Amino acid sequence: MPPKKRSSGTPQKKETKANVKNGSPHNSENTALTPERHKDKEHEFVCLCEELQVTNPICDHAWRIWEKEMRSLDKAHMQPYSNRQLWGACLFIVGIELESTRLTFTQFQKVIGLSVMQFISLVKKMDVNVDTISPKVNTAVTRLENKYNVTLALYQRFVKTCDKIFAEPDKAKKGLLEDSWTMFLLAKGTSLQMEDDLVISFQLLLCVLDFFSKHCSPSLIQSPYKSAVTSSTLSPPTRTSRRNQGKAKPRPPEMDLQLLETLCKEGDCNLDEVKNVYQTTFCAFLDSVGLTGLQGLPPMETLSKQYEELYHKNKDFDARLFLVDDETLSPNKSETTKVEMTPRKNQCGEDVTLPVPQTPIRAAMNSIQQLRVELTSASDQPSHNLKVYFKNCTVDPSEEITKRVEELSQVFSQKFAQAVGQRCEGLGRKRFNLGAQLYYKVMESMLKSEEKRLSVQNFSKLLNNATFHTSLLACALEVVMATYIGNSLKNGGFGWGSGASDSVETDLCFPWILGVFQLHAFDFYKVIESFIKAEPTLKHDMMKHLEHCEHVIMENLAWRADSPLFDLLKQSCEEGASEQAEPPATLNQPLHHNHTAADLYLSPVRPSRHPPAAEAEPPTPGTRQPRSNSLSLFYKKLYRMAYLRLKMLFSQLLTSHPELEPIIWTLLQHTLQNEYELMRDRHLDQLIMSAMYAICKVKNVDLRFKTIVTAYKELPNTNQETFKRVLIREGQYDSIIVFYNLVFMQKLKTNILQYSSPRPPPLSPIPHIPCSPYKNSPLRVPGSNNVYVSPLKSSRMSPVVMTPRSRILISIGESFGSADKFQKINQMVSSTDWSLKRSLDGGSAPKPLKRLRFDTDGQDEADGSKSSSESALIQKLAEMSSTRTRIQEQKLKEESVKEHPEP
Repeated sequence: MPPKKRSSGTPQKKETKANVKNGSPHNSENTALTPERHKDKEHEFVCLCEELQVTNPICDHAWRIWEKEMRSLDKAHMQPYSNRQLWGACLFIVGIELESTRLTFTQFQKVIGLSVMQFISLVKKMDVNVDTISPKVNTAVTRLENKYNVTLALYQRFVKTCDKIFAEPDKAKKGLLEDSWTMFLLAKGTSLQMEDDLVISFQLLLCVLDFFSKHCSPSLIQSPYKSAVTSSTLSPPTRTSRRNQGKAKPRPPEMDLQLLETLCKEGDCNLDEVKNVYQTTFCAFLDSVGLTGLQGLPPMETLSKQYEELYHKNKDFDARLFLVDDETLSPNKSETTKVEMTPRKNQCGEDVTLPVPQTPIRAAMNSIQQLRVELTSASDQPSHNLKVYFKNCTVDPSEEITKRVEELSQVFSQKFAQAVGQRCEGLGRKRFNLGAQLYYKVMESMLKSEEKRLSVQNFSKLLNNATFHTSLLACALEVVMATYIGNSLKNGGFGWGSGASDSVETDLCFPWILGVFQLHAFDFYKVIESFIKAEPTLKHDMMKHLEHCEHVIMENLAWRADSPLFDLLKQSCEEGASEQAEPPATLNQPLHHNHTAADLYLSPVRPSRHPPAAEAEPPTPGTRQPRSNSLSLFYKKLYRMAYLRLKMLFSQLLTSHPELEPIIWTLLQHTLQNEYELMRDRHLDQLIMSAMYAICKVKNVDLRFKTIVTAYKELPNTNQETFKRVLIREGQYDSIIVFYNLVFMQKLKTNILQYSSPRPPPLSPIPHIPCSPYKNSPLRVPGSNNVYVSPLKSSRMSPVVMTPRSRILISIGESFGSADKFQKINQMVSSTDWSLKRSLDGGSAPKPLKRLRFDTDGQDEADGSKSSSESALIQKLAEMSSTRTRIQEQKLKEESVKEHPEP
């Protein structure tokens, strides 16, 4: 139940059932619950339906779910939830499906007695069958979880910031906290369309705190904020009555840059961006609620009433209850915000600098700051070196490149504002400018690499290729957007399952940028690997993000109906078996290639019947163009990713039948090569699950689809829509079971039955699984959760903005001493025998590992002193070598599953 309206906006912790029943009543006779109609149901269930004010259809549908799905569940599996709470969850699920909810989510929580996180955990436990929780309900629950996590992080930061700004707790300070939090919630709810955007929400919170700091009594402000607030901005602590407020002449709120700068510095936030939010979004909000030109503190009874109306309209949780530690908003103890710490040295008496907690907001701000530092020397205009490359072209692309960037800037800013909030177009331009800086920087790096590789300076064909430029700019912007969004609080991956879904929430996550630029995913894929190699300062998590984008493209996005991939496949098939996208015979060979973005974008493409003017000329009769590099490399990666995904799922289900794995893979490989139309508007995992079920069926192995999808949900980076919403025919979607029966099995029936005959088809070669192709990507140390080894990078990051996590010191209990000890470590590491791994990988002579390299740029350099005893170090090195050998042996057992944890 929402809190009662009070002048201070303070929520009450206790809510009565009488108040709950007064929430948004519907008096229509044809929808009101009639208990006489439900005598076949348990009395307690019907009573709960009355408390929740559900309709007859919802009551009937929820009871069917309970009878069919929930009643027979193992009680141990559903612990510690009661039947009443399970019934409440069933009613919630049906209410979302039928879009007929009367109570707010907080009112619903009060009735069934669950916190937000407890309820989300319950819904996940209830998802036992393919169709128990629909994609629509799953999307609603994911939105709820994201919004709750973001609001919780903001509230925690809000409390810490207020403790720094305002004096010791007293009644006045408590009122300020309640009023400012309520104003922030109202501003966020009315001004932002994406309330789970952590960065923009935090910037808006700083604007609210700036507003209240300038309008409260000077005695409540602490240093350094007190000195930052000038005497002209300090106002007497009086509230403005609505009568006098109407007589006041409106004027824009003052921009006290000194105070705002102090808030931004304490919050690790960019001042220019916060100024933009203040001048546009926050000022527009103040004007909409009649607070422009306000003298003194705002009349909170009005703002509290407006938030109350917004909260009831959205059927949301009441975020004011954070102020009173209400149990409905309490996080699970095991789910509290994680804090990343640097390792502590354990020498006695040594001074230890306590690490800074990596809260979600601090982590996001640090990532943004690091990106800005890396782009300090870059410009959002072509550099002198780029202009030289442009002039060396047969056709100078300068004018077209500049024009394209300006046009895409307008498009991006408008789409950004549509997604986030109409007043946020200026923020969109600032993010685009960062992307443009990275775009020109990476372009220059690519061209230098191409010049070195080819010994030429004329790149006219590449630099006049519009698709290349749009893809490169999109990739740069994806890095910027992902840096701002972060992954601390986002759930549900990219939000894309088996094709487009009307219920998918609008957000800025990939593949949003593809829609903004009307760019095909297959074209975007061509630039990813070259982008990573050309930008050595990319953080590890950003490299993994781009690699994940590549996987999402290969598994789903590249297979959309309008994708150019199908044209390439059709042309390849027309040339016959010799021109297959990727011959199966090459699968067991290592994935070595020297293709760059230039090769992929200028790769031969056979002309259609009506080729555009920019297309390649038709081949001379009697000659045959080379195979498309982009298609060949795509299939190389696709096969290897598909086999890894199959192997992960297989290891969960069929370890007792190892002989089935190569058979299932052969069917899957045959499907991808010869029946690729089955992938149109579908997902790779749908074919993997169907192939697994089909082979088990003909081999008389008992494996049900329910078991397959249950195991599938446990794999990393999966989406429930993949098996709940599969394209059957144009415009019609159904579950994976229906797809298998009506589409997959019908198309491949003859081929599937061959595997039960005495002479089955020959098995396809098992793909050679390489390490990550991105050489800059750090390698995870086997047996560890978060330890990585990577080549040394010369960081331009200022020590001021470096976090404890980005400046880890490694100690083995003594000072390293002279430089010859580093050499001994390198010699021991590089001489470790890797012949076993190489023989298993099918390689030839073992190659030495890259040496471990230690910082010698002044940050962690040796102190030059010599240890009195070398034997202790040598013994430690021997122990390290022994431990490392054991870890490598363990890796051999795990690498097929864990080497690429992200599908």
